[in-house]
Amino acid sequence: MIAKKTFFPSFFSRIFVVFVGVLFLWSCGTSKHVVRKSHSSTYQKQSYNNYIRKYSPIAVEQMKRFEIPASITLAQGLLESGAGNSTLARKSNNHFGIKCHRGWKGRKVYHDDDRAHECFRAYPNVAESYEDHSRFLISSPRYSKLFSYKITDYSKWARGLKAAGYATNPNYANLLIGIIENYKLYRYDQHDGALEAAVDQMNYTHKMGIANGLVYLIVREGDTFKSLSAETGISASRIRKYNELDKYHPIEAGDIIYLHTKKTKAAKSCHYHTVKAGDSMYLISQRYGIRMKYLFRRNYLSWDYIPKVGDRLKLR
Repeated sequence: MIAKKTFFPSFFSRIFVVFVGVLFLWSCGTSKHVVRKSHSSTYQKQSYNNYIRKYSPIAVEQMKRFEIPASITLAQGLLESGAGNSTLARKSNNHFGIKCHRGWKGRKVYHDDDRAHECFRAYPNVAESYEDHSRFLISSPRYSKLFSYKITDYSKWARGLKAAGYATNPNYANLLIGIIENYKLYRYDQHDGALEAAVDQMNYTHKMGIANGLVYLIVREGDTFKSLSAETGISASRIRKYNELDKYHPIEAGDIIYLHTKKTKAAKSCHYHTVKAGDSMYLISQRYGIRMKYLFRRNYLSWDYIPKVGDRLKLR
């Protein structure tokens, strides 16, 4: 098997700059939201963001089926295809630079790479390219060692791919790791990776997050239930119901607004909450994505209970 070379242009390698999505983690690590900052390359940021948003659901699905980290799949797709902009990607839907190799029976195209006029695989659509990438890795003995690594250990996977000869670029592993870390692609490797991908697909203008397996947005100055309804497509009355608010209750910048019904208990990693200054039962229920009545019931409390600093409340 001939070692293949990345189709990612060296131009992109030189101008690769950091896109930051800062993940703010609340207690128990169950809640996080992304803050997007400026990027010196507007075109690259938009190109990478669009690619991640478009193909992250496919990468997560491949991870579930073949146990290949979604972060690795996305990083390779970005790197090999220049975020979907390479000739091979645009004309042949080949996002991973996979050559024909012996036994390939699909459509073929020819490009200059390590040698002139080399044979590459062509696909009817991008999803087929992702599927073939997964099968290419699991079917080749040279990549078998990768599957002994944890699905969350993207560094080992990246270095393992380079060591196995996936690409001839000596800096291939570092390029993959850089993309994964700068674009926070490792979040797709977690247990809620599919939900992360779904959040990306929403493409709302608000900051989005996940808590207790639920999607939420962060209220901005001037927001109303009506404006949130217009953006999300969820009726104002349903949004209020999801968040246990009546129609007279104002919302303020920084508030969490869930887009689903809250749950009866917190995430598995969150067993207790110690009350801090400023906490109310409502704020605690929002923080952990628990409906109010279950928070009171779980702690054998009456509705007139007012939390005191230092109180320990059971969450599940």
